[in-house]
Amino acid sequence: MQTRNAYHRLYHCTEMRSIPKLVTCGVFTCGCIVLYSHFLQDSFTSKTLSSLKRPNIVFILADDLGWSDVGFNNPSVITPNIDKLAREGVILNQSYAAQSCSPSRAALMSGYYPYRLHFETQLGIYFPHGLQLNLTLLPGRMKELGYSTYMVGKWNLGFCKEAYTPNRRGFDKFYGFYLATGDHYEHSHAGYLDLHDNMDPDRTKSGIYSTYLYTDKAVEFIEDHDKTNPMFLYVAYQSVHTPVQVPQKYFDMYPSMKNETRRTLLGMVSAIDDGVAKIVEALKQNGMWKNTLIVFSSDNGGAQSAISQSSNWPLLGSKLQLFEGGTRVVGFVHGDMLPNSGYRYNGMIHFVDWYPTLVGLAGGEITDPEVDGIDVWRALSTNAPSPRKEFVYNVIDQPFLCEAIRVDDYKLIKGACGEYACRVPPIEMDGKLGDPYCFVSWRPDSIYLYNLKDDPTEHHNLAEKMPKKVQKLTERLEEYKRKFVPSFSTDDTRVKQGRPNNFGGVYSPGWC
Repeated sequence: MQTRNAYHRLYHCTEMRSIPKLVTCGVFTCGCIVLYSHFLQDSFTSKTLSSLKRPNIVFILADDLGWSDVGFNNPSVITPNIDKLAREGVILNQSYAAQSCSPSRAALMSGYYPYRLHFETQLGIYFPHGLQLNLTLLPGRMKELGYSTYMVGKWNLGFCKEAYTPNRRGFDKFYGFYLATGDHYEHSHAGYLDLHDNMDPDRTKSGIYSTYLYTDKAVEFIEDHDKTNPMFLYVAYQSVHTPVQVPQKYFDMYPSMKNETRRTLLGMVSAIDDGVAKIVEALKQNGMWKNTLIVFSSDNGGAQSAISQSSNWPLLGSKLQLFEGGTRVVGFVHGDMLPNSGYRYNGMIHFVDWYPTLVGLAGGEITDPEVDGIDVWRALSTNAPSPRKEFVYNVIDQPFLCEAIRVDDYKLIKGACGEYACRVPPIEMDGKLGDPYCFVSWRPDSIYLYNLKDDPTEHHNLAEKMPKKVQKLTERLEEYKRKFVPSFSTDDTRVKQGRPNNFGGVYSPGWC
């Protein structure tokens, strides 16, 4: 626990404001004296922390994982390894992402709200763009700071030309797929291969389950890593995104589950849990565990549908919707560099915040004044109030979509937010938590106002009772919309040029 104790002593030093206390602190570690000038200005940030020793950072992203799809939120789910890390670390109770896959990943990689990046909606297969090339993405910044950077799994941020692909956006090594989804065994979509080893297609892994494949590659990257440099590893699992598929042994872990789709999905979660355990063990075996920060998160809420059966209970809504079930994501952080741990953190965090927070931990600074993210390390690691007081869920320029903003405790949603919004207990609860609740939410003139502190499950729409609050939040949302960048659309010419049969049956760059 040597590293952890050093960070604990550094944290305690931040509480000292007098010379006698400074001398006392110096008895424990001269590092406190060296860094004390920072603390006089109350700047206990991730950058200050990283001056001790820059941590390895492993960011594990599950796909479409619902709020009640992990054991520490639902005891019916078998995730002992994830649960242990979460409970020993800091569980994030108000961590927010976008409503679907590519917008969330755009926010994570750039520190920008997706609506500023053409990414306010899900990226289509043949959309002729990716994240703006003038932006230095998170792996690029980590690389500039001396990190070795690796990625396995799902990219979903554009591939129409090489410049948009992971190897050209800051990752030293990439193993994974470009699209949003695909068969978990054949690594294909619509019959065409989507599996890449750096820039080359990998045709040799047919029949190997995706979670096994990406876990093994992550372990390989850890084992081959040159430990003279810190490591940034991004593990973007394909699970639990549809199609719901899992090896039989994980399906058999839930024998009492009557609904086979839910049973399969929870098996997929348990497979991720085993993958996380193998990654942790590899870090330990290679002497990296004591100085590694683990961040675990879903990219959006679970998809509550007949073909997925994810659960966001007790939150309202699901993936693609701006209700809490679609945007408040399950997650935690774990590492010996946490001065405090073992609690649920209730401060607001948005996916754009990971960019400056992790760059700060790596010893860097954010010099781009346009970045939307905020360094939240001090707050989440010491259980202090979050510096984030507001954020934008999404803005749109089309009548049959919806937009939303949160300022302090109040959340405003405007527009058509999906045909139905539901609050449904997971099937395994068998009605014990109350009857399913759904309401029609598709009207383009709909307005919803919620006090999320008093009503986190969005039962009570206050819009009619609080018109002044609606007006105030609407005005604030309009301020954000001044930076709106409309998404690109595809066209027949692009579709024809991008078809995999033009590239040997593989989804490949080179068509825009």
